[in-house]
Amino acid sequence: MSGLNDLREQLAEFARERDWEQYHSPKNLAMALVVEAGELVEQLQWLTEAQSYELSGAQHQAVSEEAADVLLYLIRFADRAGIDLERAAREKIAKNALKYPASKVRGSARKYTDYE
Repeated sequence: MSGLNDLREQLAEFARERDWEQYHSPKNLAMALVVEAGELVEQLQWLTEAQSYELSGAQHQAVSEEAADVLLYLIRFADRAGIDLERAAREKIAKNALKYPASKVRGSARKYTDYE
């Protein structure tokens, strides 16, 4: 079993034990995911690019916890929405490889439509 599947099962059990499945609709989980992503951004908001690579111990811990929240909500969302997250991610990487061929986009941040 993959790590994502283990986490998915652990999260499902966590929710069942607390009778939270009634609140875990895809809509609610997507909204919670956005909130947690905002909390992650908040940790880095006023840092310079360089500072974002050199977090203090407390900053690193806070960023780690917020990143974990984002991941956990994403896994829970995918589970409740019937999405095989690992398969969807692999398919998206393959699609992006076609959209952004390395020979055309290396070192550029332009959008793929700017290359057509």
